[in-house]
Amino acid sequence: MTPLGLAWRSLSREPVHAALGVCGVAAVGALLFNMLLLSRGLLVSFKDLLDSVGFDVRVMASESLPTLGPPVEHATEAARAIRALPEVEEVVPMRIGRAFTASAGRPEIAIILVGCEPRGRGAWRIMSGRNLSRGQKDGGGLPPVEARAPEIVVSKNLAKALGLEPGSRLRLRAAVDGGASAIPAVEFRVMGIGEFAFESTEEATAVTTLSALRLARGGTDEDEADLILVASRKKHGAAAAVAAIQGLRPDLHAFSNEQLVSRFSRTDFSYFRQISFVLSSITLFFAFLLVATLLTVSVNQRFGEVAALRALGFSRRRIVTDLFCESLLLVGAGGILSLPIGAVLARWLDTILRTMPGLPVRLHFFVFEPRVFMLHATLLAFTGLLAAAYPVYLAARLPIAATLRQEVVS
Repeated sequence: MTPLGLAWRSLSREPVHAALGVCGVAAVGALLFNMLLLSRGLLVSFKDLLDSVGFDVRVMASESLPTLGPPVEHATEAARAIRALPEVEEVVPMRIGRAFTASAGRPEIAIILVGCEPRGRGAWRIMSGRNLSRGQKDGGGLPPVEARAPEIVVSKNLAKALGLEPGSRLRLRAAVDGGASAIPAVEFRVMGIGEFAFESTEEATAVTTLSALRLARGGTDEDEADLILVASRKKHGAAAAVAAIQGLRPDLHAFSNEQLVSRFSRTDFSYFRQISFVLSSITLFFAFLLVATLLTVSVNQRFGEVAALRALGFSRRRIVTDLFCESLLLVGAGGILSLPIGAVLARWLDTILRTMPGLPVRLHFFVFEPRVFMLHATLLAFTGLLAAAYPVYLAARLPIAATLRQEVVS
């Protein structure tokens, strides 16, 4: 009989102990699976959000996040110079501000108002209607009542709150220093409803052209941008584009998506990685104790059987192999069972954590990736082998004659 078959028979003779071991390993394995998903979940989800925008390089005036640091001055000139680089395919400068809705008979709603150049691609996805027109004049600087209403794309949250659809009119009053101002409200034409990658459930977002944003802010806005989005050419890649931009404009800070993810991994997201490491270590320790205890009790109850097998000619190596197989069967069955349990638990926990205010709707804490399954299996297998070490030591050092004599006497 093979070592695996003998280990299966040993477990089958004590189904209660075996079931207890499998259930225990399944419980701690599910928690371990969740912690492994959490350790990189935010990073993977954040990178997916960055990539979904369609730009792989971001240029800012400082290392601070957009709107938290100084803006890029002379943004039009900077964008034109960056666009001329052979490593760059597309450049879109963006200005991020705030505004309040000024619809008659409705309460004011604070929104994020983004201004950008309407070019080939945008940092949002159109759900209905159409995108901003390229080359729109936005009224040519005339007062809002005399000019053609500038175009705007609104988010689903804002459209739902105000009942907007393509073709609707939306009046906005720009905010100054985060608060309401005396600047006259500007009427916009809603061209489409879009999905914004970084919008949270509590936020309302709208995007218009840079000139329209300048008009809404009373025409006093300077030629500045909080952020310049850059799409590199595929044959060069983001790293080459970053190097070219830094060489062209040393006063600016260019980051690829990978660099941003790495930066957040060391700072903002490190807390979740540390929590995951601590809980994973505790989980593996409990799995080790559980399997080691069950195997030790099983070996202690079967000293006579082990001695008899040794007397019949079973080698010490064969006994050791049998016990290792028994441990791997317990851990393997519990590990397989832990995957669906862990998946259900991860979705439930992810739903709870995503209710935190200010988080993008599409950001997830638990993200499935192939490496997690491999790491989960490797850690459980290593724990099972380590847990079998002490029972194996007891069985290997067992004195055959004395044990058989004691079994007969008892």
